[in-house]
Amino acid sequence: MMRSVQFPFVLLLILLLVLGGCSTPPRSPDPASEVTDPIADLLFPAPQVDSTQIAGDQLKRMGYAVQVGAFSVLENAVALEASLARRGIDAYYFRDESGLYKVQFGNHTTYEAARVEAQQFQRQNLIDSFFIAIPDQYSIARIQRSGRGDVREELVSTAQRFLGVPYRWGGEDTSGFDCSGLTMVSYRLNGLDLPRNSRAQFDAGRPVARQTLQRGDLVFFATQGGRRVTHVGMYIGNDQFIHAPRAGQTVRVASLSNNYFNRTFVGARTYL
Repeated sequence: MMRSVQFPFVLLLILLLVLGGCSTPPRSPDPASEVTDPIADLLFPAPQVDSTQIAGDQLKRMGYAVQVGAFSVLENAVALEASLARRGIDAYYFRDESGLYKVQFGNHTTYEAARVEAQQFQRQNLIDSFFIAIPDQYSIARIQRSGRGDVREELVSTAQRFLGVPYRWGGEDTSGFDCSGLTMVSYRLNGLDLPRNSRAQFDAGRPVARQTLQRGDLVFFATQGGRRVTHVGMYIGNDQFIHAPRAGQTVRVASLSNNYFNRTFVGARTYL
């Protein structure tokens, strides 16, 4: 009899402790925000992420990031990104598999640090509810853990989500994507912390010959003459790459054999 009385009491005590950690319940229409991150953190304490390079990687791994919003209209995601960027936050929007636009920012070594940052921005009314993206969810970690899948295919698939999205340059406009933003987001969403601008991306990778390019490698161009990198795209095979061309155009597929790109090509880089 004593055991049957104690068991419900223990369950009630655990429930009260868990609810006490959820001072900011999710309110977003984003389906991902239904995941109760604070509860998961209490039940399964998250390990710290080692931000150093991992053998075989050219880039650091992404840690815990904050994800907000679920917009059907591109301009709403761009406006939120711009609002955060004006406060010095390295935010970037992306097109989810569902077709909705979301915004992500932060790269923390612990779950708690990401949550604290998000709650701080909530109090400032910069964001509404949020979801914490954890390192194990990224494709590079998932594939390494399971031994199934191909990171290169995931990179290309992510970049292809942006086909048809308008171009914009460096966050100054509110109409779409810029060239290095496309490649940066495609890599970060798969767990690799690619730098923001095309020249930094060029410097971060390992040189690869044009004839040995693989899907997911990046190709670079000097569109203003000389050898100074000013443009980047993602190679998708068959001499083609995805890129954001220039203002007034949309993210599209182009050929390396095109006279213009053949003439301005300065090299390629791999990160895997």
